[in-house]
Amino acid sequence: MEQTYRAIALSMMLTIAYLGPEGTYSQLAALAYSLDLEQRTGQAVELRAMPSIPKAMQATAEGLTNLTIVPVENSTEGGVTTTLDTLWRLQQLSIHHAMVMPIRHGLLSHAQDPALIRMVYSHPQALSQCQVWLERHLPQAKLVATRSTTEALEHLADDKAVAAVSSEWAAQLYSLPILAHNINDHTDNCTKFWVLKGNAEEQRSSGQYTSLAFSLPVNGPGALLKALEVFARYGINLSRIESRPTKRSLGEYLFFVDLEISGTTPTGQQAIEELLACTETLLNFGTYNLVTVDPSLAATKAKAQSIQALP
Repeated sequence: MEQTYRAIALSMMLTIAYLGPEGTYSQLAALAYSLDLEQRTGQAVELRAMPSIPKAMQATAEGLTNLTIVPVENSTEGGVTTTLDTLWRLQQLSIHHAMVMPIRHGLLSHAQDPALIRMVYSHPQALSQCQVWLERHLPQAKLVATRSTTEALEHLADDKAVAAVSSEWAAQLYSLPILAHNINDHTDNCTKFWVLKGNAEEQRSSGQYTSLAFSLPVNGPGALLKALEVFARYGINLSRIESRPTKRSLGEYLFFVDLEISGTTPTGQQAIEELLACTETLLNFGTYNLVTVDPSLAATKAKAQSIQALP
């Protein structure tokens, strides 16, 4: 009987993929989302670290996890192109929720003197978000990109002339010294994350935003204007528009847009229907709500879980 109850509990567990390893901002976002979900529904959540954003998204597209949490846009550096490109390529995922989380970077290193640092590792987005600070305080250092802010920490063990840009939470997890706090160039630095699910899952029927992506039938004068005029005609504001190359030929682009309207309202449905007539391919990633999350609550939860796991 006990085994039966355990099997039922496991089948009810929600699995969430995220960009690992442990200590990334994506994990903090996943922890924040799972904390809210557990408090509201009582549903057990299991987080699964993936080595890259595309692999995390692929896991949900293939049904290996229920959800994926990935960064999509930063207030300083703009869109996370890997997320956008993979979403268009897979065409098997929709947006369940969106979260905005404040991002605070620290400089981590075993160096006794910052002047001795010759290499700084981190994710390209994190390096860009701290570019001015790094140029001012570490002009001698070479910046090296890694797949995640936590992966950058692997380079610290062997060389005291090396530093990493990562979260202060990661510094606590891996017992690493912080040479400088809050080094991001803008104090209001924040990142938007999408909670993605498979298209086969039940779709949301309400929300504040709807996200679309489309390609154009021709690369000519007025082609993009025709599409944008649809939104203007229906009084729909765009909170974001971003172009990405189609990868078919130079000068051809896809366009990702976030609409400040539910795609399930009569106005939203009519606008999307009209948009079909002036686009080559149109993808509707769904209607969803956006919330702001506190990473400190997630870090507290993670710390409590680590303490409980100790023998």
